[in-house]
Amino acid sequence: RDLTLEAAQSAATSRNFNPRPTRDLPFLQVKKLLDSRNDREILEGLRKVISMMYRSKPCLPYFSPVVKNIASTNVEIKKLVYIYLLHYAESEPDLALLSINSIQKSLTDQNPQVRTMALRVMSGIRVPVISQIVSLAIKRGCADMSPHVRKAAALAIPKCYRLDPSTFPQLLEYLSTLLGDRQYYVVGSAVTAFLEICPDRMDLVHKHYRALVRKLVDMDEWGQLATLRLISIYARKCFPKRMKKVKKGKAKGFHEDEASSEEDLSGEEVQIMDSDLVLFLKTCRSLLRSRNSAVVVSVTRCFIDLGTPEDIDLTVGPLVALLRSPSNIQQVAMYNIVAVCLVRPKNFLRYISHFLICAAEPLEVSFLKIEVMTLLFPHGELHIRELVLTELEHFTQSPDADVVQQSVRAIGRCAQNDAHASGRCLELLLKQISSQDDNLVAQSLTVIRHLIQQNPQAHVKTVIRLAKTLDTTTNPEARATIIWLVGEFSGTSQEENIAPDVLRILTRGFADESEAAKLQIVLLAAKVYLHYLIREHDQPPPNREEAATQPISTPEDPDSSNGFQEDNPFAATPPKIEEAISLPVEAESEHPIPRLWSYILQLVHYDTSFDLRDRARTYRALLADPSSTQLASLVLLAPKPVPHTPSPFENRQGLPLGSSSLVLGVNAGALGDEQALPDWVAEGDEPDPKLRDTAATGRGDERAVGRDRPAGEMLDAAVSKAEAREGKPRGKEKSLEDWLGEDQSVSESEDEDEDADSVSVEEMETESEEETEEEEEEGSTDEESESDGGGEREGLVR
Repeated sequence: RDLTLEAAQSAATSRNFNPRPTRDLPFLQVKKLLDSRNDREILEGLRKVISMMYRSKPCLPYFSPVVKNIASTNVEIKKLVYIYLLHYAESEPDLALLSINSIQKSLTDQNPQVRTMALRVMSGIRVPVISQIVSLAIKRGCADMSPHVRKAAALAIPKCYRLDPSTFPQLLEYLSTLLGDRQYYVVGSAVTAFLEICPDRMDLVHKHYRALVRKLVDMDEWGQLATLRLISIYARKCFPKRMKKVKKGKAKGFHEDEASSEEDLSGEEVQIMDSDLVLFLKTCRSLLRSRNSAVVVSVTRCFIDLGTPEDIDLTVGPLVALLRSPSNIQQVAMYNIVAVCLVRPKNFLRYISHFLICAAEPLEVSFLKIEVMTLLFPHGELHIRELVLTELEHFTQSPDADVVQQSVRAIGRCAQNDAHASGRCLELLLKQISSQDDNLVAQSLTVIRHLIQQNPQAHVKTVIRLAKTLDTTTNPEARATIIWLVGEFSGTSQEENIAPDVLRILTRGFADESEAAKLQIVLLAAKVYLHYLIREHDQPPPNREEAATQPISTPEDPDSSNGFQEDNPFAATPPKIEEAISLPVEAESEHPIPRLWSYILQLVHYDTSFDLRDRARTYRALLADPSSTQLASLVLLAPKPVPHTPSPFENRQGLPLGSSSLVLGVNAGALGDEQALPDWVAEGDEPDPKLRDTAATGRGDERAVGRDRPAGEMLDAAVSKAEAREGKPRGKEKSLEDWLGEDQSVSESEDEDEDADSVSVEEMETESEEETEEEEEEGSTDEESESDGGGEREGLVR
């Protein structure tokens, strides 16, 4: 009846659902419900209290009426009381101690669910006085018949240790017992407790190692993660890394006995693994099909830290399959995929289509996919490279500025990673200069500048092509980049040197340029003037004797006229020898480059930017003495380092897979702090492998070994035993010829049986006919004998 009323009440509540929060009942009314003798009313009062508690309402005044219901036999009431008690036990430790006796009584209840809840609540009451009572409760739970109670005891061990660290020796004994439990979900909780209270006590793991590996597949996801972490640490501390150099096969001659004269002494190192480590790695392979993404990533980390390159290759497909998960899991999976791609990039080439960008994806996932395509670019074939460049070129037209920036930078990294594709990448970037998007143009020119600096001699014509775009480029950063590149090539030969002409054109619109462009124009003028001074300084000075013997040319002398002087509007009448020797600076001042330099300085002198004026003043001081240009050369013409565009994942390289540091970065602080695996133990310092052999006889019961085996192996063993009892030896697997031969023999035997059956039917028919004839003959003889006998009897009677 109570169940029916409660169901009707819940149905009415769901029918009349009101999205507004319900009004809280008065204190006295709730207390009246809690003090009632009806379980239904007590449940209603407890639900009101728990609801207020989770809405951060003050519920401490209900402590006494709630806790007194802990002795109720109703399981639902006990659950709600335990929840309330765990929440307010620290606030009222004295009142919480009054309920310890009732909780201890619940530890001996017949219902295992009640015993489990009692153990959880007792370990969750954070009152140091009851630490010994909690320790005794854990001891009783370790010997309980129910595996759920033993699991609760394993989870209570870390709580008891945090409550009172002096109970560590006792808890260690309980933990050793639980690690050898036969139930896999008990062992998973025990491993979690082991990693929390004593992660360095590997001596407790030796005898349970193989049992842990066998139970790994059946554990829940949390237990699998803890066990994978534990065995990874155990493998580094107990299995040495043995490397053996294997020689490659020697080439033989035409005849097998004839060996090659050249000996191949080169070889590769192969890791020799312990059999127990191989058992663990083979067991982990089945976990790659787990439904939990954390388990797949953890197995991948184990293969990278402990396994061989072949094991790492097995993780590529499961990692790519995680991209079908929700967006938050996709992002974490992509971080781990990039980390694995840095180690084994070639295995991801067949999944290149999975890394194409979708418009509906989060930006972080798109950036990580761009990074993966950049890493796979130098290892792919021609069609894969063209696919990557086409994808990146398409997203340079994206309306999102961040996507444009990452796409352009990715094209530059592709050119850096593969020298053969640098021309194709540079052509793609040069096409973007004519775009109307200023952000795209600026980013493209920055990447082009990096590519040109890697090989300056091969990109002289590229600089000339960029200089021609100054008439149409309006972005300040783009113009500044082009002017800087022209200045870097201002020391080339006279045939390819366009720096003076570019400077002359830029001087006309100097006042309308941006500050960034003005700074680069002043720098270009300083470099052009410095190269002019260096060339003039390298020319040998004229000899007085040779100059005296030469005739002095005058403007009236048509034979001594110079064609270059007529074409040059800045040329003047050459001075006399004395004037040429005594006044070299006045002669130089008539050259257009010094006049351009002085004109630029005058323009800067009246500019409003103090930074620009200071910069020009510095350059003028460096170039004040034309005969001393060493310091100016060191400052202005110093060789620039070759830029290398960094990868966005560069600061995360080397971080462990599956860690929060890999997602948050090196600046994650305490959130990303995770203990790294220890180094491999030195050969000869590892523990005795015989310690792991005691796992089979740990409890002195040989049946325990069979119970730790997977169900499939146990079924195979049962079938083989049944066949052995019947005397049927279990043969090897049949081939196709065996199956066909068996079918043919069966068909022949069936034909023979049919012939035999037909023959037997005919024989039976003939036999039946003969029998009927004999019976008829016998019947006739009997009648005759009876007639003869009757006559004799009649005669005797007479």
